[in-house]
Amino acid sequence: MKNKKEYWHALSDPAILQKLGEYVHHNRLEQNKTQHEIAMAAGVNRSTLVQVEKGKGGTLLSLIQIIRALGKLDIFESFEVVEQFSPLQLAKLEHKKRQRASAKPSSASESPKSDW
Repeated sequence: MKNKKEYWHALSDPAILQKLGEYVHHNRLEQNKTQHEIAMAAGVNRSTLVQVEKGKGGTLLSLIQIIRALGKLDIFESFEVVEQFSPLQLAKLEHKKRQRASAKPSSASESPKSDW
């Protein structure tokens, strides 16, 4: 896994754009869809899709729309923030959990309703 991380860190920004474009292009062809079909489904201009596939630009919003149209939003799972707790923190949280319910006030201690 370390080699893949080093590989991505070694890429320049234009090279990463190129890789993203290749990903979009590959998935579009795998689904046997035209640029026009994906652009229409994504709500972007075909020229925008062409630019993204060439690794020449586009906005982040356009990329998300294109990825959605391709049905590949799961690639963004690695962006999800998951809070992690140490075993010590988990033990403290477990200790703070309620152990029993509070006593309910008895009906005898309630004052009678007024006739007013």
